[in-house]
Amino acid sequence: MNFNLKLPKFPKPSEIKLPVDLSKLEAIDREHYKIAAWSLGALVVLMAVAGLSAFFLSLRGAEQTMVPDVKGMELAAALVKLQEKELYPRIALRYTDNPNDRGRIVEQKPPAGAIVKAGRRIQLAVSRGPVVDRVENYVGQDLNEVKIHLQTLFASSRPLVTIKEPPSYVFDKAPAGTVLAQKPLPDTELSGPVALELVVSRGPEKAQLRVPDLKDLSIADALLQLEKANVAAVFTMRKPDARERAGVVASQTPVPGSLVPANARLSVTMTLPALEKGMVAGVFARELPEYPYPLRLSLEAQKPSGERVPLLRMNHPGGRFSAPYLLPEGSVLILSVLDREVARAEVKAQ
Repeated sequence: MNFNLKLPKFPKPSEIKLPVDLSKLEAIDREHYKIAAWSLGALVVLMAVAGLSAFFLSLRGAEQTMVPDVKGMELAAALVKLQEKELYPRIALRYTDNPNDRGRIVEQKPPAGAIVKAGRRIQLAVSRGPVVDRVENYVGQDLNEVKIHLQTLFASSRPLVTIKEPPSYVFDKAPAGTVLAQKPLPDTELSGPVALELVVSRGPEKAQLRVPDLKDLSIADALLQLEKANVAAVFTMRKPDARERAGVVASQTPVPGSLVPANARLSVTMTLPALEKGMVAGVFARELPEYPYPLRLSLEAQKPSGERVPLLRMNHPGGRFSAPYLLPEGSVLILSVLDREVARAEVKAQ
């Protein structure tokens, strides 16, 4: 079966005639572009003017005001006064010496009278009062521990509680250095600085110590026996004779086994040890204050390598102190009482 389809005849592009002149359309587009460009430029200029206006307004800032004087006022009243000036607080707490300052402003920055912008933060220091507001109970405690406690307690502020020197010392069966009584009494409210009057034990009135046997002991062993017995000694050192050993205790007074008062001192003579190269022997001696009761004392040696070696730890009554040593040359001897250094000396060859 045959179909004969007759397709329409389309004109050629060159034969098509437009109803509008293209040149006129191009002129209209150029006019639109000019209008759009001018509009965009005007918008940019307007934004720039707005930005500059905001910038200069910010420089001009808020209204200025004078900082009021709130120092010494209670916190609530100070906040109201700042709010009236459109100022805002930044609060920090601190301990102060005066118990009456609790809850009050003790410092302000900027100071009163300063001219600032409204809305400014004002730094206020508010007192928490003293670290302690009542006298603690120190009866039964060791005097030296009480001193350390008070130093630590008031390390960052003026001390409200101090110890009146010297305390009253009495003989008592309590260990030496124990606080027996205090004035003001415990739990007394603090209204200002207080000087504690303490009664402190000297230990038993007839306390006696047994003399250890030091004969023929080396330097290290002799110091160890004195440390165990808590007996002080005054040493001398001499060259050994033909029948004596070098570097040992040659004699002592009183004799071993004797009973002596707690503040007594032995007299001990040692023979000079045979010295190896670089070693030095001698007697370290210092004059200490007389203590009301024996205090904790330590003697250490710091060797040239930096190593620290304890030589002697004991309770010492004060006065004359001495101890023998055998150390490398250049070592340093360090004497401390109650963990506080009181003397040091470098070991040098004679």
